[in-house]
Amino acid sequence: MRFERRLTTPRWLVFVVPIGSLIAAFAAAAVVLLLAGKDPLATYARLFDRGYFAPGALTNTLITTTPLLLTGLAAAVAFRMRLWNIGAEGQLYLGAVGASGVGLALHGLPGPVIIPAMILAGLVTGAAWAIIAGLLRAYLNTNEIITTLMLNYVAGLLVTYLIFDSRSIWRDLSSFSARAFPQGKPLPDAASWPVLNIAPDPSFAVTVPFGFLVGIVVAVVVWFLYGSTSFGFDARVLGDSPSAARYAGIKTKRVVVLMMGLSGALAGLGGASEIGDFRHVLDPRGLQQAGFGYAGIVVAALARYNPFAVCVVAVLLGGLANAGYSLQGPDFPAGLVGVLQGMILFFALGGELLLRYRVTWSRQRAQSAAVPATGEAGAA
Repeated sequence: MRFERRLTTPRWLVFVVPIGSLIAAFAAAAVVLLLAGKDPLATYARLFDRGYFAPGALTNTLITTTPLLLTGLAAAVAFRMRLWNIGAEGQLYLGAVGASGVGLALHGLPGPVIIPAMILAGLVTGAAWAIIAGLLRAYLNTNEIITTLMLNYVAGLLVTYLIFDSRSIWRDLSSFSARAFPQGKPLPDAASWPVLNIAPDPSFAVTVPFGFLVGIVVAVVVWFLYGSTSFGFDARVLGDSPSAARYAGIKTKRVVVLMMGLSGALAGLGGASEIGDFRHVLDPRGLQQAGFGYAGIVVAALARYNPFAVCVVAVLLGGLANAGYSLQGPDFPAGLVGVLQGMILFFALGGELLLRYRVTWSRQRAQSAAVPATGEAGAA
């Protein structure tokens, strides 16, 4: 068995491999369920019902999908040019800090002023946090996997400090109980992002978060950026061959810093959406327990860094996560969703190998030199 590099990848394989990876992941998880004494078909039926079809399920799924969509786009933007930004988690925290800080500072102003300012603050703070690792990679050749991962912990400690160990604008100090038990200061009502209500049937109403709609627009912008701009062309060339990019005169350091900043900005937008769409308060523990930044890596890998595929995969994984939250109990395996997400990532990476290489089989027949046993009939 040999792995040979593909010179060209058939178009049909680009669609078949991700679908096959999903099927293989569900099949492997079914084996785990059988070993645990659970019925796989019944368990999956409950998952998809609670994730998409039960009353109110799709609304809750979109709530979980929104940050996954934005962090998935953040990872896809960087990964597509072989820039391994593992720091979407910390960049999301900083986006939440920036958006909530602006929302609190602009209290008293109308929503059409506060909401764009929150979006801009999330973009800027997320980008600024990611550019730290981008500068280290571009000018000191530091491994961005390590720097972005370590900055996640710094960002988490910073968010915790703002609420639990300081008297910052983000902390609620309005009452004795709030001072004794640290908590974030709620944002004004004008800082709550709008929603889109869709009710094709009275029994099936869907509320679409504003952040989800922003994420769809961002996916279109990312597709246009990579496919129709000189900056996107430079990023693709640099990702495919850094030496060719330098030979062509592309300013590689600038592209690395800007692309890392763009990736961080999208993750920061996810943090702004968490504040404006759902939490309406800076909640360090809630943000850190959710793990949306790390889950975005799974979304980007399964989508093969395609921005439109990221939208579809985010809805899929968001539905599974939402179903896991609602079904968690004594009769439902608590770790099933995490196991399933891990298997999806594992098989997605395996599928990526099949897209880049093809497997060939060859038989090597052993040739034995038959030496006839001949007696020496020499005459004495």
